[in-house]
Amino acid sequence: MRKFTGLFHRFRLAFALALVIAATSLIWLQNASAGNEVNVYSYRQPYLVDPLFEAFTKKSGIKVNVIFAKTGLIERMAAEGRNSPADVLLTVDIGRLTSVVKKGVSQAVTSSALNGNIPENYRDPAGHWFGLSRRARVVYASKDRVQQNAITYEELADPKWKGRICIRSGQHVYNIALIASMIAHHGEAAAKQWLQGVKTNLAGKPAGNDRAQVKRVFSGECDLAVGNTYYMAKMALNDKQPEQKQWAAAVKMLFPNTGDRGTHVNVSGMVLAKHAPNQANAVQLMEFLSGADAQSIYATTNHEYPVAEEVALSEMVESWGVLKADPISLSTISELRDKASRLVDEVLFNDGPTS
Repeated sequence: MRKFTGLFHRFRLAFALALVIAATSLIWLQNASAGNEVNVYSYRQPYLVDPLFEAFTKKSGIKVNVIFAKTGLIERMAAEGRNSPADVLLTVDIGRLTSVVKKGVSQAVTSSALNGNIPENYRDPAGHWFGLSRRARVVYASKDRVQQNAITYEELADPKWKGRICIRSGQHVYNIALIASMIAHHGEAAAKQWLQGVKTNLAGKPAGNDRAQVKRVFSGECDLAVGNTYYMAKMALNDKQPEQKQWAAAVKMLFPNTGDRGTHVNVSGMVLAKHAPNQANAVQLMEFLSGADAQSIYATTNHEYPVAEEVALSEMVESWGVLKADPISLSTISELRDKASRLVDEVLFNDGPTS
């Protein structure tokens, strides 16, 4: 009898706890969709996106609630399921944008404003992701040791650069997209041969982030490095770590393939969450972020290239020279990412030049 009583009390406790959890989840979900608000999960750092949200709130009266994290937000949305408070996810790179779709936590948006503001090659044909700002994958060259002022991606495999190139992991999403673009333009076999040539020319094992590659050029470890354009602004304006200003001053940016197809570009972008509790507000935010006002903020505050080419660039970005962007659709790049990743492993790229 005592055993039965104990089980009964445990059952009552578990049942009460379940009621509390259910009630708490209901309150949480109601709060997430209550009032004139929109909830954003952001991989982009607050200082990059806060000016955009402030401008949106000022214009619309809609409050933007933001959760920022460097990792795990897509997985969190999947785990939360229908109870997720997320309305919009902000992230970078076509690989990460399409991973949201593959996880099943996005939904399509049909919007004439989005389709009108964002060029076709920077948005998903099915409406699941939309590019917001562009970044070019360029070559950072030593001002002292590299005389030429033009280059192609293909040239990075030229033996004249043996031991003179630095780059981050070949499996990083930024490089996977670049390699995918080489597959798109030259075919898989030629892209593999090119990647092997680049590996042979490396000064050491791929390591670090894009800024670390510029530091390696500054230190004399290599003469060329591959990186995204906006890192130049991050370094040149870095008062907290002034040594990065020296790194930036030591290099010049070369925009590859300006003489033919153009430079590979990628995007930061957004998706509408599958279970967005504030869907109308979310779409309104997305349309605002694609519009001229927000695109101008991307240009002047973040020193990125707007997806809308008619929007003026910042003075710093203008000083870098003319960007002729490769017009290939990022949907095509996305489709070739798995092949690109496989090539990186096949040539043992991350083992460096001595393997």
